[in-house]
Amino acid sequence: MDPATVFFTDFRCSDAENLQQKFTRLLKTAGLAQLDLAGKFVAIKTHFGEGGCLAYLRPNWAKTLVDFVKAQGGRPFLTDANTLYVGRRKDALEHLELAWENGFSPFSVGCPILIADGLRGTDDVAVPLPDGKYVKEAFIGRALIDADVVISLSHFKCHEMTGIGGALKNLGMGCGSRAGKKAMHSSVHPQVDAARCVSCGRCTRECAHGACTLGVDRKARIDPQLCVGCGRCIGACNRDAIQGDLGEPCTAMHGKIAEYAAAVVRGRQAFHVSFICDVSPHCDCHPMNDVPLIPDLGMAASLDPVALDKACADLCNEAPLMPGCCLAGRETNGDLFATMHPVTRWQDAISEGERMGLGSADYQLKRI
Repeated sequence: MDPATVFFTDFRCSDAENLQQKFTRLLKTAGLAQLDLAGKFVAIKTHFGEGGCLAYLRPNWAKTLVDFVKAQGGRPFLTDANTLYVGRRKDALEHLELAWENGFSPFSVGCPILIADGLRGTDDVAVPLPDGKYVKEAFIGRALIDADVVISLSHFKCHEMTGIGGALKNLGMGCGSRAGKKAMHSSVHPQVDAARCVSCGRCTRECAHGACTLGVDRKARIDPQLCVGCGRCIGACNRDAIQGDLGEPCTAMHGKIAEYAAAVVRGRQAFHVSFICDVSPHCDCHPMNDVPLIPDLGMAASLDPVALDKACADLCNEAPLMPGCCLAGRETNGDLFATMHPVTRWQDAISEGERMGLGSADYQLKRI
């Protein structure tokens, strides 16, 4: 079997070709124009950012992608599904208002914006997964299931629960309804290191389910019966007193994400784009973003989401650390993501994606 092809280009540009024109060239070269888009509903799955976070992808990139799809006769819409945790994306009204504030509107991106799982996050479809190891049905936002074509537009970065956040995370966790997200997170329960806890209570404010409390000793406690494993408390703790559970639960989460991603793309045309810029220590769901860990590298695209994630991770691991970032002066041993979030085992995302037939970790990188 031939290796999958991942197309990559850096952010260099000139008077003859600006970055959006270069992005258009990447889309064409990577094969998006070869898909049958004419008259098709095309779901562009992206992330609209969270209030206070400035690391999310600029809407200009979405506009370029939308224009390309429309030029092929497609009927695109931007979409994301609602979240489980405290924030401004847990219902469709707040979600849309935040998207507008962050620059995503029909006027700026050139197409409608739909919240895939509806007003309260309950408008989903149970997609059967007879070959699933962890789930036998995936709860996916209805708008994504109703689409004819799915394009993932991802910001590649670190993630406190999965190590990396790229195409597979965007498709799997991102397309799940609130019920789906709870099912994917449910096996991962963070643990508290009481010696590190300074009793600030920030984790209790971030938890949407009442699982995080302060005990009589003023140390954080997490009730596994209430915890859905969303990981907000991990990112909220500035003292690294909360970490994801070790061992099988993290592997199970990667497996569920891969299975949900398979539920989204099977039986339809799909295409995947990732931007390696503002590579933040945590995901864009946080109401902040720290200094990027590495310089901005470029943009990559592929028909294979597994190869795309592996290529992006490899490119990041080859890059130097940024001065002043939270890992500055530390030895990464060639693995930026394991150094940042050591319990996440990001490689499991790649192997689980292969298990579900989503693609291959064996790839060739073509620079354009």
